[in-house]
Amino acid sequence: MSSIPGATKPGVLDGVRIVDMTSVVMGPLATQLLGDFGADVIKVESPDGDTTRRVGPMRSPRMGWIYLHLNRNKRSLVLDLKKASARDALARLVETSDVVVASVRPAALARLGITYAALARVNPKLIWVSLVGFGDGPYAGKPVYEDLVQGLTAVPSLLVSAGSEEPHYVPVSFNDRMVGVHAAMSITMALLHRERTGQGQQIEIPMFETMAQHVLGDHFGGRTFEPPLGPPGYLRTLNKQRRPYRTADGHVCVIVYTDAHWKNFLGLVGKADLMETDPRLRDIGSRTEHSDALYGLVSEQMAQRSTEDWLARLAAADIPAAPLHTLDSVFDDPHLLATGTLASAEHASEGAIREIRPAGQWSVSPPAIRRRAPRLGQDSAAVLRDAGLSQAEIQALVDEGATLVAQAA
Repeated sequence: MSSIPGATKPGVLDGVRIVDMTSVVMGPLATQLLGDFGADVIKVESPDGDTTRRVGPMRSPRMGWIYLHLNRNKRSLVLDLKKASARDALARLVETSDVVVASVRPAALARLGITYAALARVNPKLIWVSLVGFGDGPYAGKPVYEDLVQGLTAVPSLLVSAGSEEPHYVPVSFNDRMVGVHAAMSITMALLHRERTGQGQQIEIPMFETMAQHVLGDHFGGRTFEPPLGPPGYLRTLNKQRRPYRTADGHVCVIVYTDAHWKNFLGLVGKADLMETDPRLRDIGSRTEHSDALYGLVSEQMAQRSTEDWLARLAAADIPAAPLHTLDSVFDDPHLLATGTLASAEHASEGAIREIRPAGQWSVSPPAIRRRAPRLGQDSAAVLRDAGLSQAEIQALVDEGATLVAQAA
């Protein structure tokens, strides 16, 4: 139960130091991705710590499971930024850092004197990334969370269009995670720009606008054109029949999409002649227009056989299909286990855990888990020494309550 192969090798971002002033999901995911590629990520936390530290279940206080999955490859530094001495220590740290990422609302940081302009005077090549809910518009400065962005981008309404009785939120924080990935990409591009030009810069990444691109990218529909050629929405994905199909003893997820898929499926159910005689099957445009009726045909046929029988027949016919997992069964998926995506590991303070490892294959510069999520303040002393503070200065911060130095596990 050890780190993945290559964990002792420097990553492609080795030498890049990131000051991570984020919490919950969006920002921590972004910085964790960069840490996987070797960046030295300093997670700056208040004495209370990231709120996800307190979401159970957990074995140790302030080491909740969500926190464990979003904060590997980081060092924990506690700074009470309400204290001037802690802000001075932050400035010292920024002097030797490359990126500051913050998800605290800019106005709140500005009241403490923590701004891009102030820190750029300390480090002119600094890249400052502010993760906000909204850009410079009527909503600017408002607080935002996953559920609000789902509502603003019409996701609960889309679920009603697709067959749900009432609007509801998708139970996955896909907005937080998608914007986190977007932030990691933006930081990487800013580092590349600085490598080429020597310039630091200020970046603001708004959650609402970023996710509006993704949702509307799927559903612009007729409103792509001026004047509109029809309503918004992609008929195929809003089809009420587009869901796991009920079989004789369970469910199967199947996509009958291309000409070949339809020809093969109709052959399996003894209706091969329909491909030539039914104009609704003529091409993808016609099939999309009549998707409700056609997927209804698929649904009717799927109910005639068992899940195991269908999975075998669909595989033989080269039609994409998969079993419907539950949250429990996905942990035993043979592919995830074989690829090492889900693996067992040993955490220094939490003992045996299961973790999600970085996906993909890299021939030269793979991501790696070099350290697991730290205890609150675990690295405060080491990080402050790296920033040039003396032991006496560190002890003064401890005595004042401006930092916290965790005891060894």
